[in-house]
Amino acid sequence: MSNTLIKKWEQTYSEIAPAGCYIALWLGFYAPEEELNTFPAAWIEEYTIRGLALDDPLMRWAYNSEGVIRWSELETLDPANVLKSYAAHGLRYGAVACVPGKTDHPVRSIGFFARSDREFADDEMQRLYRELQADHESMMNVEGTLTQAQIDALRLLASGMRQKEIAHALGISQSAVKARLKGSVRKMGAKTAVQAASIASRKGLL
Repeated sequence: MSNTLIKKWEQTYSEIAPAGCYIALWLGFYAPEEELNTFPAAWIEEYTIRGLALDDPLMRWAYNSEGVIRWSELETLDPANVLKSYAAHGLRYGAVACVPGKTDHPVRSIGFFARSDREFADDEMQRLYRELQADHESMMNVEGTLTQAQIDALRLLASGMRQKEIAHALGISQSAVKARLKGSVRKMGAKTAVQAASIASRKGLL
């Protein structure tokens, strides 16, 4: 998990969505460059084992929409009853938000936010979206700069580690490593991750 997102959860998101959240920043083909999941461990395990991402109406909405909406207002079909499964784990009320990517940065950022006691108020929904939007835009650092997550991945790559080893060392998926390295390549104006690591090293970023 990103230390920045963990701090953001502690300072902001936990206040609005006390039952938990899932945030994926700069979600591309492989995986997000930054990710945070504070949903109950039992739900994360069930979600993973059952492979519910493909059937999740929240994920479907996030990939095809922008803005923010309550889970109860979704018109997306849910044949696998994924939302009922969310509720069974205490995630009864929620909001899903998506900040779309731009032409030059097509990756998007998404957030699933939950409460167990009541629906989100309109002002809470807008605040969640603004916070996610700010997080998304913070990833759009000026070309030539890197996020801490990207630096961590590049540093390990420069030390000779393979992607699988980097994933194990950072406690993230190999897909997440690929996403971080891909972002690093773009920001460093490089052709490969190894070249990005070399450029970053020369710049004193590692």
